Amino acid sequence: MGEADEINSNPVTPRPAAVNLTPPISAPPSQYHSPSLSRSPLLTAGGDQIEAVPKTKTPKSITPKISTPRISLTPRFITPLGSPIRRALHLTKLDPQDAWLPITESRNGNAYYAAFHTLCSGIGIQALILPVAFTFLGWTWGIICMTLAFIWQLYTLYLLVQLHESHENGMRYSRYMQLASAAFGERLAKLLALFPIMYLSGGTCVALIIIGGSTSKMFFDLLCAGTCSAEHLTPVQWYLVFTSAAVILSQLPNLNSIAGVSLIGAITAVGYCTLIWVISVSEGRMPGVSYNPIRGSTEIARVFDLLNSLGIIAFAFRGHNLILEIQATMPSSEKHPSRVPMWRGVKFAYLIIALCLFPLAIGGYWAYGHMIPENGGMLTALYAFHGQDTAQSLLGLTALFVIINAVSSFQIYAMPMFDDMESKFTMRLKRPLPWWLRVILRAMFAYGCFFVAVAIPFLGSLAGLIGGIALPVTLAYPCFMWLKMKRPKMYGPMWWLNWFLGVLGMALSGILIAAGVYSMAVRELAIVVRGGTALGPVGLSRCPL
Repeated sequence: MGEADEINSNPVTPRPAAVNLTPPISAPPSQYHSPSLSRSPLLTAGGDQIEAVPKTKTPKSITPKISTPRISLTPRFITPLGSPIRRALHLTKLDPQDAWLPITESRNGNAYYAAFHTLCSGIGIQALILPVAFTFLGWTWGIICMTLAFIWQLYTLYLLVQLHESHENGMRYSRYMQLASAAFGERLAKLLALFPIMYLSGGTCVALIIIGGSTSKMFFDLLCAGTCSAEHLTPVQWYLVFTSAAVILSQLPNLNSIAGVSLIGAITAVGYCTLIWVISVSEGRMPGVSYNPIRGSTEIARVFDLLNSLGIIAFAFRGHNLILEIQATMPSSEKHPSRVPMWRGVKFAYLIIALCLFPLAIGGYWAYGHMIPENGGMLTALYAFHGQDTAQSLLGLTALFVIINAVSSFQIYAMPMFDDMESKFTMRLKRPLPWWLRVILRAMFAYGCFFVAVAIPFLGSLAGLIGGIALPVTLAYPCFMWLKMKRPKMYGPMWWLNWFLGVLGMALSGILIAAGVYSMAVRELAIVVRGGTALGPVGLSRCPL
């Protein structure tokens, strides 16, 4: 790191030789530090990782610098930025890269900010297809599976919050990949977790563009239905309009700076979820509604339909890949660890999430039963069955809430991608990114997602498949990380619980991926045979997110 890599100590005032010297030690509040994203997290000299250790406090001459290098045997990726001794003696210059990246640039977050971010990332359009899972599972198993999935993901969320900072090495794992690397090793972590995490961020941004663009077109059509002569844009043009709005908003510098955006996104998510299920329930059950689970024509089709339903439920509870990043925006010390306000914010957020998701799934299934559209879920059903007998203002407000929530969610899901891209440049430049380069990188990412959305418009229809891919990140990996990092007593309750949930999560993931691929192939084959398209009445059928 050039000049930043020097090891400095304060000058020592010489004392008489006869006096038995005891090094004065100042003890400021001990801070947790994030591991560096560079290849050499600590100070380096000649390419080797070194550590400063004071040999004596009695200098032979008055000199401003004392340095004694010593090779460290600690693996690079888990080396803390400052041990307790070095923090006390002020001998280490911390790697400044964390202060240059959008996730850790600002650490003045609090429980309120954590609740806003968690709500915005935890509620999404994917919740609107939960009643589709009930059409295959039925009332009893649908409610049981959804309840177990909610408890399970809340437990693994608690594990991640506790694992964010380590008392043993004073480390903060501010990113999911950093914790995975510390637990599994860098190579295995990339193999297991890199693709699901990147897909959950990038893939969700692509789907949000599809959702936001399609809903924007629908909202414009509602406003101009027979009353204006404005030229109607195509769906792709609306995708571009939505992406441009997301690019403008993405110029907010860091994760803490979008707390207000997340608050607006959380309010609108709660708003449209509540509006949709309240309108559906108030209009009453559809004539001829049936609650008998849909059965496939063959035994294998029935099995895969049930598994795909579990994948839909699993996908409704995604978002764990953002929890460590959200917690990284908080200050933390041994006396005031960040896990306390973080868990307080998470508990409040998930109480609201439960009050949105369970009424939406149960009320939607009660209102439509097996008639719930498989593509688009509750939003498609609202416009298909109640588009004529519901006030246009309510329909327009629902669409507006969906658009605002989509553009707000885009910011928080894109932030890990921004962080990853910018870290590669800061490692080479050895300084923060200039503002113009940050603008270019974020615009390139957003418009790249736009081109993917245009090229693969059916990406959003893979809810069950995506749920299977994302399931280990949410339900399995945190359990294995706890076993590796905390080392609970062998054969004790925590040991058995985490092994059971981890193995079960990995097995379910493999099965759900197979079921998602099968269901997608059958659906697309049926569309080709009919010579039609899977797009629903409001253009959101490809976007169950």
